[in-house]
Amino acid sequence: MSSHAPQKDKRQNVPAIRRRKGGRRLSMVTAYTYDHARIADAGGVDMVLVGDSVANVCLGHDSTLPVTMDQMVYHTAAVRRGIERALIVGDMPFLSYTVSEQEAVRNAGRFLKEAGADAVKLEGGEEVKETVRAIVRAGIPVMGHLGLTPQTVSMLGGYKVQGRSALAARAIIDAALGLEEAGVFSLVLECVPTDVAREVTERLEVPTIGIGAGAHCDGQVLVFHDLLGLSRGGHTPRFVKRYADLATLAVGAIQEFVGEVQSGAFPAAEHCFQMSEGEDQKLPASLSLPTRGAVADGLVAPTPDDEPV
Repeated sequence: MSSHAPQKDKRQNVPAIRRRKGGRRLSMVTAYTYDHARIADAGGVDMVLVGDSVANVCLGHDSTLPVTMDQMVYHTAAVRRGIERALIVGDMPFLSYTVSEQEAVRNAGRFLKEAGADAVKLEGGEEVKETVRAIVRAGIPVMGHLGLTPQTVSMLGGYKVQGRSALAARAIIDAALGLEEAGVFSLVLECVPTDVAREVTERLEVPTIGIGAGAHCDGQVLVFHDLLGLSRGGHTPRFVKRYADLATLAVGAIQEFVGEVQSGAFPAAEHCFQMSEGEDQKLPASLSLPTRGAVADGLVAPTPDDEPV
């Protein structure tokens, strides 16, 4: 068996993910639909994140901000139906956890109660620490997220690497320690320098999951569409590695379909159905009967040898 074959573990859970700290590295894919989930799960990922990036990737928005709680619950439930073994993390959308702790707990609970998620993820450091504590106290596992936080990208001045200066790096490290103290079971580090991610990873007792944060994290995450090359056009972030180019294959397949439809090559005989033997000879007579008469005489009832589609 190839050393690169996916690990076929039993159903993942939060304690199992925490135990992976410093051990076999964790893999996470951000996915949004039943089919995405089935593919990611079959590929052997440890976690599937139902990201608020569904707003950009699937719904055509130019930021994550427009996606709603109802939409996130809807997509998370679809992912849940496609998962057999991976841990499912629901991404709490903009304003779903910052208005009040009570509302944050209620919204986090919806991911578990209505959508079947195993945990939630939310962005921020010191400003959300007490909210994290309240959600965890309610029995809901929380994954943190520091560095580039897309929900506050307007405050960050755009999609930029965070923690380049010593002071900014210290702020990320302090925030990470604060989130761990509040009870997160893992922490996403997005677009931070490798040295900063290594320092955070060494100081925390919970796993770090990197995206644009270097190789020293306890795991890595990529978006399903980026990983498989399903996105066409636009800027591709430096941290993305494209493992396939499915968009080009898909466009080529559709172009071939269009060509065959126009030429008449599709559908061919093997794609078509025929009437049961001898029934084609009865058709002219049946056409001369009133419709109600044809139904009454059983002429349009299924025959015993009807084949499945």
